[in-house]
Amino acid sequence: MRAFKNAVGGFLNTGFNAPPGRNLAQSPLQSAPAPLSNTLETSPQQRKHETGTKRVRALFLSDIHLGTRACQAERLLAFMREYESEYLYLVGDIVDLWAMKRTVYWPPAHNTIVQKVLRMARHHTKIYFIPGNHDESLRQYVGMSFGAVDIVTDHVHVTADGKRLWVMHGDQYDQVTTCHRWISVLGDVSYTVLVHINRLLSLSRRKLGIGGHWSLADYAKRNVLKAVAYIGDFETVAVRAAAHKKMDGVICGHIHTAALKSIEGTCYYNCGDWVDSCTALVEHMDGRMELVRTTPEHALAIFEPLVAAQEAPVQTERLRA
Repeated sequence: MRAFKNAVGGFLNTGFNAPPGRNLAQSPLQSAPAPLSNTLETSPQQRKHETGTKRVRALFLSDIHLGTRACQAERLLAFMREYESEYLYLVGDIVDLWAMKRTVYWPPAHNTIVQKVLRMARHHTKIYFIPGNHDESLRQYVGMSFGAVDIVTDHVHVTADGKRLWVMHGDQYDQVTTCHRWISVLGDVSYTVLVHINRLLSLSRRKLGIGGHWSLADYAKRNVLKAVAYIGDFETVAVRAAAHKKMDGVICGHIHTAALKSIEGTCYYNCGDWVDSCTALVEHMDGRMELVRTTPEHALAIFEPLVAAQEAPVQTERLRA
């Protein structure tokens, strides 16, 4: 618990700013500012040469669930060490305050993730934090800025090729979360149990020498009819809401199902999660969007997202827009 408080304290000490005259209970949609690359002390090429990282325009992470044993912190750190970005979007459920009401689990790796985010802010990465339902108590700070970290309800991200993408967590389009809170809490506990079982199965598969990625939670989501219908309904409602706002697409999280596709002519991107799928959405400098997955076998190894999938299928799995 002390480590968690220290991490939060470090976040708050980055500097605080509440824009004057702004209603903190609301967060109107904003357009992303001009690229920040010209504010860096060194060029992207020089920084890549010095650090070995890949320079991209934006990173989108959701459903990390810090504060729980289910969080795949080491795999997330392996991913974060490989990228530098102009923008970082934390798309909800970053800290699992629901689970921390039951018990607090805050190992050093969770603290390292917080410090990594703060380090990115110090190096001129513009960060938008969008609270989700599991960290909903942080919504009381919407409209405030902590250093380079803006806490917002949602945001409009403009890609390098001019697409306007609505970024939001997505729980507002989940009828279970909004209308039946007790069912949502029960489902959260059940999903946590499922993830723990999946970790035991993954360990057994590795000991037996069975390669590849297989997830019990993912299998259930894709094969249980009600789960498939729930995911489909969520995706459709999200893209229709984005289209109503005259957006080219929507970026969200919440349902722990990574996706990159077009629905009814609107781009739909779901970042996935860092509990099971361990995926993130990446925007490259030319505006190209890509989903990147970090595998268990390479959680602590050098992550090579530039290697073609067919050349290194064990290291990464990528989906391109």
